[in-house]
Amino acid sequence: MLAVAASASESRYVTPVANDTSKVVNIDEVVVVSQPKEAFYLRQQPLSSSMFDAHDLQRMSMNDLRDLSAFVPSFTMPSYGSRYTSSIYIRGIGSRINSPAVGVYADGLPLMSKSTYNYHNYELARADVLRGPQGTLYGINTEGGLICTYSLSPMNYQGTRIKLGVGSHFTRHAEVAHYAKPNEHIAWSLAGFYNGQKGFFTNNTTGERADKGNEAGGKLRLIYQQGNGFSVDYILDYQYVRQNAFPYGLWNGETQPTVANRQSNYRRNMLNTGVVISKRWENTTFSSTTSFQYLKDYMLMDIDYMAADFMQMEERQHQNSITHEMVVKGQMGLKEAETNRAWRWTTGTFTSYQWNKTEAPVAFFGDMDNMLGTTIQTAMYKAIVQTMAARFEATGMAPDRAKQMAEQMIEQRGGITVTTDLGVIPGTFRLPTFNQGVFHESNIDLTRRLTLTLGLRYDYSKVRLDYDTRAEMNCNVMMMGSAASSHLLSKLSNSYHNDFHQLLPKLGLSYKFGDNGSNLYGAISKGYRAGGYNYQMFSDILQTELSNNSSQRGDYEIPHTEEDYKDIEKTIAYAPETTWNYELGAHINLPGNKIQMDMAVYLTNVNNLQLSVMAGNYGFGRMMVNAGRSRSLGGELSLRGSHLDNHLTWTASYAFTQSTFRDYRDAATTGNTTTQIDYRHHRVPFIPRHTLGSTIDYRIDTRNPRIHALVIGANMAAQGSIYWNEANTLSQPFYATLGAHCDALCGNVVVSLWGRNITNSRPNTFVVESSATGKPLVFAQQANPFHMGIDVKLNF
Repeated sequence: MLAVAASASESRYVTPVANDTSKVVNIDEVVVVSQPKEAFYLRQQPLSSSMFDAHDLQRMSMNDLRDLSAFVPSFTMPSYGSRYTSSIYIRGIGSRINSPAVGVYADGLPLMSKSTYNYHNYELARADVLRGPQGTLYGINTEGGLICTYSLSPMNYQGTRIKLGVGSHFTRHAEVAHYAKPNEHIAWSLAGFYNGQKGFFTNNTTGERADKGNEAGGKLRLIYQQGNGFSVDYILDYQYVRQNAFPYGLWNGETQPTVANRQSNYRRNMLNTGVVISKRWENTTFSSTTSFQYLKDYMLMDIDYMAADFMQMEERQHQNSITHEMVVKGQMGLKEAETNRAWRWTTGTFTSYQWNKTEAPVAFFGDMDNMLGTTIQTAMYKAIVQTMAARFEATGMAPDRAKQMAEQMIEQRGGITVTTDLGVIPGTFRLPTFNQGVFHESNIDLTRRLTLTLGLRYDYSKVRLDYDTRAEMNCNVMMMGSAASSHLLSKLSNSYHNDFHQLLPKLGLSYKFGDNGSNLYGAISKGYRAGGYNYQMFSDILQTELSNNSSQRGDYEIPHTEEDYKDIEKTIAYAPETTWNYELGAHINLPGNKIQMDMAVYLTNVNNLQLSVMAGNYGFGRMMVNAGRSRSLGGELSLRGSHLDNHLTWTASYAFTQSTFRDYRDAATTGNTTTQIDYRHHRVPFIPRHTLGSTIDYRIDTRNPRIHALVIGANMAAQGSIYWNEANTLSQPFYATLGAHCDALCGNVVVSLWGRNITNSRPNTFVVESSATGKPLVFAQQANPFHMGIDVKLNF
């Protein structure tokens, strides 16, 4: 990436002169990419957005979207312990499991699974983050916003680029890319990468590094263009990752080291390929995008996160997704005499089908068997004592004496002992999903300065769940000298399906003022996230059934009626989440174009809020529930500047987000007592109230023939406070991390020294509650400590 900075730096930085010629340019005017739906550049549209070119991405040390999130207002993507979990939050809207709330496009191809969001980015020319619902043009699962990344095009750049780096904790990386353009019609590029790290956290039980990992991949791009506006762009991107995962430690005010007795790990094969065919006429553009995504991964998680041997979960996903989108974009009335009445429009269709087969066995070990056996033994002991004492009391014996007599008789006859064996709960789940959208958006110039935006999308989705799972429990009882045994079996196998329909409107108004591209805007838009089924909680359902039938003797299979299956469907189903966003903002180019400023204030109302909570009675996994309503209220400010003949460049961003429950009630059961809990006015978990980011770079020209310039830079990212649960009893205070770099520009070679988290801040980046051990515990993952390294980039 820093090799990109070398070429960018040569164009941005010149020797300072008395007359400062610094200028901040609109990135989308300089780094032009294919955007078949948008009628205007992003800063001319009625929406809040952030754009970054290759130089910006180098300053932020961006390798994946988690690095980008630190410098975008209202955007956070926490590190959850592996590339498997890729939760993104924008403006208080996000998702930890199931359907995403933020869409991601890579080179114009949509990523359909949240499990693919956390991927390695390399050879990027530009990245855009659009905040607020983008449902009209982009449809389902973009209610929080949209992220688009664009790699370097071989049509615009030719040559070879090499990047090598090594750092503390034995972080290492290598990237190689070659770009060629044999003639004016054909261009191609081929790139590959490798990343690895020894790890930052040690598992004190196994002695392994809890987060060591390796990943590699390759990317091919072929472009064919004709002079008549016809083009074909083919992309194939494959990535493989293998890593130890989830380095969580017990949190009791301070985060303890990782001690899980089984090392969690994650493996992923991911292929994303597609072709974009487009044709341009004088006033109309047609584009057809077809993509295919393949995902096959494996996750092993020690769910209790402790040295004790309670349980583990495996998950094998096999996904295939195919998408097709056709878009026609046109304009009318753009001749000189008709400028005041221009009309720009976009119409299209989107279709996707996703196959998803998941195998998710949950294995229970000795400590879980002992805990459950002890629970049953205690309940049985109390019931027998109560029965015997009642008989003694019937003869006139005092209650205390009757209870004491019953306990003595049980002990004299050998007592009560219960052992259980749960084994493995297998589960196979198939979730095919179909989505169809039809959309239109018009941008009408009411006057030379005032533009009206009107859009509407009809979106249909169909989701189906086919499941086959079972649980068994062998129970051996020794009661006062008599032995008894039982074998309980519960089988669940069925299919459910559901359909969802949504209309997603958009209304915007933009007013241009001045002659430098500045504008004010207002917008109202609707977003939508699909409903579905919680297959993650079947192990909890089955364990609850086994526990409720633990008094059965002999071989017993728990029966399930049609009503039982209807109750299960009601338990695991969750409804779609919808949002209405109301927004005012401005894109301002200050006089002299040395500073750009973007600002927005918004109010977002969320209905049927989808919230990730611990599943059921046992808390073995997470499930999605509809938590009534929530509201996000906030403001955003972004600045970017250039001074001293572009030798000094900087960016700054800040956002305030107040995301609270408006209507969410839950119940907690302890023993036979159920307590109603009202979470109104509590903050929605995982949403930082403040996000703050900044970068600054200064270039020093030299007369040294070997080192013609030095670039010294620093960056800062801060966020907080963050609540980790609905009760708002667990939180992370506001914190900041600092980074710095020094680049030596030596012609076609760039040597960079860098440091990250220089102050060695150790906040918790993620906190999770677990009841797998029989009692509620809290676990956390800390931020990576200070680390530093050196990169060498060659560009020829």
